[in-house]
Amino acid sequence: MPTKIRIGVIFGGRSAEHEVSLVSAASIISALDKEKYDIVSIGITPQGRWISSVDALTILKTKSSAIEGKEAILLPDPTQRALFSPGSGTPGGIPLDVVFPVLHGTFGEDGTVQGLFELAGIPYVGAGVLGSSIGMDKVVAKQLCFSAGIPVTEYISFLTEEYASRKTTLAQIEKKLRYPTFVKPANSGSSVGISKAHNRRELIEAIRLAGEYDRKILVEKGVEDAREIEVSVLGNDEPVASIPGEIISSNEFYDYDAKYVDGRSTAVIPAKLPKPVVKKLQEFAIRAFRAIECCGMGRVDFLVKKGSHQIYFNEINTIPGFTSISMYPKLWEASGLGYAKLLDRLIELAMERHRAKGKLKTAFQPKADWYKST
Repeated sequence: MPTKIRIGVIFGGRSAEHEVSLVSAASIISALDKEKYDIVSIGITPQGRWISSVDALTILKTKSSAIEGKEAILLPDPTQRALFSPGSGTPGGIPLDVVFPVLHGTFGEDGTVQGLFELAGIPYVGAGVLGSSIGMDKVVAKQLCFSAGIPVTEYISFLTEEYASRKTTLAQIEKKLRYPTFVKPANSGSSVGISKAHNRRELIEAIRLAGEYDRKILVEKGVEDAREIEVSVLGNDEPVASIPGEIISSNEFYDYDAKYVDGRSTAVIPAKLPKPVVKKLQEFAIRAFRAIECCGMGRVDFLVKKGSHQIYFNEINTIPGFTSISMYPKLWEASGLGYAKLLDRLIELAMERHRAKGKLKTAFQPKADWYKST
């Protein structure tokens, strides 16, 4: 009987998307083939404490404090490649073949935990350090996509420290963008901290709210009669795009409540678009994926203007949702790749990339040991 692949599924985390992560992880753990994988559940509390236990999901969902003996730590040591439990009193660790981070948002989708995986020498699903950090920063992602020839909406970005000169900043926004505008934390997801402003009073409140989640603020020009279209991308060096899907939001825009709480938003898959527009969306999705040096998976979100079908890049998610209502797996299922097979493919891509990187040199032998005499 072939040896099972031991996979660490990591969820929770210090993020405004903590709860979304728990639901995504539950779906992934349920769908993984138990004949093929030995699953190690690894939870991270909102305070940043790591635990590993078969009931880690329940502990985080119920906000239980009963974590004694379940503490876990992943050492940045490639000779170990294992998860250790210092509170268990048991020597040695649990070797991991691959990890699947389901950590949406900060300290999970922004390159921080990916750096730990790189140091630990463990293959991991999804984008690397650079792709993750770029994808998380909406401003930098827009700049790179624009450079790659993908249209973006007009925008202004600034640091909260620069907002001290409030009148100047507000005047610049109103002159360049006009209302309505969308105000966002540059580094956040699931529409947390995002507002639509129709006037100066709402704009001031929106900037205040966004500033609670990030130091960098993004203000975008609203697109009239915009449709929200999403495309899933899968692969490493040769990524492929799914069919597009459309989100019909229950609210004025696709905010947190419309995504997860009220249950009234709907998805139209495939999106009802002319074939040339579908082809262009898929082309732009792959181009955006490559522009930020993404790998493994990514969901690229667009705004498509009704009538003219003008396309604008909105954002890319390097760890998209995997809940029962999440677009990333639903788009692939509609494209012919089911949920369980999609997970298999993502794990294969992680190990494929790790093998390729493992062939690279990480040391250099100089002609002489010159450093010993210094």
